Amino acid sequence: MQLQLHNTLQQQQQMPLILFAATLATLLRPTPCHAAYSTNLHDDPADVADTAADYDSYGHHNSNKYVSKCDKNPVAALTFQLSGNNLHWPCESTKSIYVQSGRYVPRNVIVTRAQLRRDDVFVALPRYKQGVPFTLGRVQLKRGQCVAKIAPYPCWAIQEEGNCQALQSVVDIAVDPNGLLWALDVGLVNTLEQPIRRCGPKIVAINTADNKVVKIIDMTDLVTSESRLQFIVVDYSKDDKPFVYVADAGARSILVYDIAGGKSYRIVLPKATAPTTTDVLYMALTATPEGTSTLYFTYLSSPRLYSIRGQYLRVGQGAGSIVDVGAKPYGKQMVLLGADGGTNLFFRYKGENDIYMWNSETCFKAANLKDVQHGGDCRLSTQVLPGHRRFMWVLESNFHDFISERTGCNGASIVLHPVVRECDN
Repeated sequence: MQLQLHNTLQQQQQMPLILFAATLATLLRPTPCHAAYSTNLHDDPADVADTAADYDSYGHHNSNKYVSKCDKNPVAALTFQLSGNNLHWPCESTKSIYVQSGRYVPRNVIVTRAQLRRDDVFVALPRYKQGVPFTLGRVQLKRGQCVAKIAPYPCWAIQEEGNCQALQSVVDIAVDPNGLLWALDVGLVNTLEQPIRRCGPKIVAINTADNKVVKIIDMTDLVTSESRLQFIVVDYSKDDKPFVYVADAGARSILVYDIAGGKSYRIVLPKATAPTTTDVLYMALTATPEGTSTLYFTYLSSPRLYSIRGQYLRVGQGAGSIVDVGAKPYGKQMVLLGADGGTNLFFRYKGENDIYMWNSETCFKAANLKDVQHGGDCRLSTQVLPGHRRFMWVLESNFHDFISERTGCNGASIVLHPVVRECDN
């Protein structure tokens, strides 16, 4: 196992941010009744009213309760549709200019990642194809409003393609306990058509309290020609110092950025963890009540799940620190969807949409997996995340149709809604 230490990070730069509004459509299939999941899975009926005292520093609800109302669907008003056809424009003439110049092609816009903070949904819209006018956005959730316009976050100026001071293609985002949004910008656009390297990869930190860019990290010193950056996770040490972890599937690495210390590390993973580096490298962070964090990771085609403690990542110690958690149940390929901010991980199997939850404090085996949602046929879940109105939420889309040009004129079908299951009769 190799370890490369880099002691320089680029200095902070100030840059405007982009906030976009997201809209989503109902994904619940007809069932006798539904129940919305929180992390504790209590069977108590829950109210969905919001008060300021109900939220923690993440903007997540403090009293995670299990909602069960079998006489009606309790989450129908909390299901939202996202669409490339519903973007917020400063005026119609601007929209017309973008359409006529080919900079806006609605069917080429897709939301792949999201983060929730109170009533706001921050979303990543990677520039996989030509015609994506902005790559980071925000939606303000309003109960009963299933379709809401996606607005650039925090402004249009930071979305300019070809301007290396702006965002080029954001593939993942993370909002930390202090309200900072960390955006992973790979700098590569049109990746599903004719890839164009606009700029080098960077991480942009935005304060969601005032929508100001507070830090930009140039990643060029840490990436290689084989790098394929895919996911970003933010961790805090027990002395409240931030660290950012980035999955680099192509270089078989986890990149670590010590924000306060101005250091960065590239931890090269053992070859045994990666059947092929052309695969997806998933990762998700768990934390115990005592503050011990653990990063779980796996390549899609790998038969096993691995982990490494945050305390080792933060000092760049890879050798001897990686744990083989165990074989994936039934030998199936696993899509790691996210974590609940505690010790629970969520995943689904490749090509299937049922969502499972595993408490990482238990043995990793089939008997300890809880089926928390039965999926439909049209869309596949791409992320499970905690947040708005005390629920665990799921982002779903027909991304498989999007990449194979089978979505038609309306583009991808994307929905965001609480994780639900049928009630027990």
